[in-house]
Amino acid sequence: MANPWAGEVVLVVDGERRVAKLTLGALAELEAELGADTLVELVARFEDGRARSRDLIALLAAGLRGGGWAGTAADLARAEVAGGGLDAVRAAGQLLARGFGAA
Repeated sequence: MANPWAGEVVLVVDGERRVAKLTLGALAELEAELGADTLVELVARFEDGRARSRDLIALLAAGLRGGGWAGTAADLARAEVAGGGLDAVRAAGQLLARGFGAA
């Protein structure tokens, strides 16, 4: 079970339960991957509805790597996420909320 107070979110990828977490390293990687100048800009992209599917995959992949997964965004793009796009979006929202202090 994921610990929301530690910023953790569960995502089932290719039938395996994975824990995702936005560590500082994951956030830095995400900023670089998405070309965001600041964390505020990065979060605003999702809050304002400007996020694209590529952004969602990058966020989830960074969070999964923060939780110990060794895969890449390309691996995640090819993977089956239990619950489909809806659960992927839900997990991304939880990652952002928990990563920035709202469990």
